[in-house]
Amino acid sequence: MKRPTQTDVAKLAGVSRATVSYVINNRTDIAITNGTRSRVLDAVAKLNYAPDARAQSLRSGGSNAVGLLIPDLHNPHYWSIVQGVEDTVRENGYDLLLTSTSLNPEREARTLAGLTGRRVDALILILSFLEQSKTSLTHLAANAYPVVTLGNASLNVDAVVTTYRTATAQIMAHLLQLGHTRIGFIFGVGSKELATNRMEVYEQSLAAAGIPIDKSLIDYSGPRIEDGYQAAQRLLSRTPRPTALLVINDWLAIGALRAVGEAGLRLPEDISVASFDDTEMAAFLNPPLTSVRSNGYTLGSEAATLALERIRQPDRPIRRVQIEAELVVRGSTGPAARGQ
Repeated sequence: MKRPTQTDVAKLAGVSRATVSYVINNRTDIAITNGTRSRVLDAVAKLNYAPDARAQSLRSGGSNAVGLLIPDLHNPHYWSIVQGVEDTVRENGYDLLLTSTSLNPEREARTLAGLTGRRVDALILILSFLEQSKTSLTHLAANAYPVVTLGNASLNVDAVVTTYRTATAQIMAHLLQLGHTRIGFIFGVGSKELATNRMEVYEQSLAAAGIPIDKSLIDYSGPRIEDGYQAAQRLLSRTPRPTALLVINDWLAIGALRAVGEAGLRLPEDISVASFDDTEMAAFLNPPLTSVRSNGYTLGSEAATLALERIRQPDRPIRRVQIEAELVVRGSTGPAARGQ
């Protein structure tokens, strides 16, 4: 299949090839309207156009920059990943180009297309809407563009993933041993294809304990802190209410904790709350939050290491790094309240 060119992009966007080049290379000294820029980036995405990374490197001598795409600037889990990436690339003489998709599928696609046009030596991607990005990523890999995905290992590129199954089983065992049989699950993710392993373990753990799975205790909320708050409100309004809440990440757990407080409930005497990620703030809440540590800094550092290796050794075999999550028990979980 013929590889799309800048001329193809220009024809689809209705602009000159020079304009395509200006947009792709982020020329700030050339006046380009937002509308023109949008048409070019849309055409880049539709055609899955990507510059030849090797040719660009030969022409420019490399950019000494690594691009990092994260889903959300608000979620502190991603802050630690960014820090791990930045520390590692800077130690090796590279700069970091950071961008966020704001948990928007269209913006993720456009941002990915825009990043491939930047003169960065490698891309590290945390994607929330994988299906729509698969074609672009496959195209990048086929053109020897150094790409590392973080959190997903289903594509033929370098990847770093956190393995949650064991730790999820541990957190469920912890709650069950405390006598909780009505465990609400706030499952707020950008795309339902994410975190399915944790949902599977949640259901398997209940079934193994002889507890029927109550779908009304699973709230498929959105991924923002407000969504965690509203999901907890819905779950706490049920009769009988859950005696424990398991939340997909610490960020949503903050919202859930507000709902718990507004309901006049005490932690952990009246209800337990547990979460995932174990961000820095988890240990400083009152009471401190029980959470599954995903080791964000290590994730970022490992992803950066893979990206730098790929820049230096473009023909080496694909590498996958797995990091095991671990349960950290704190004061937000306790024995199930009687009568619930």
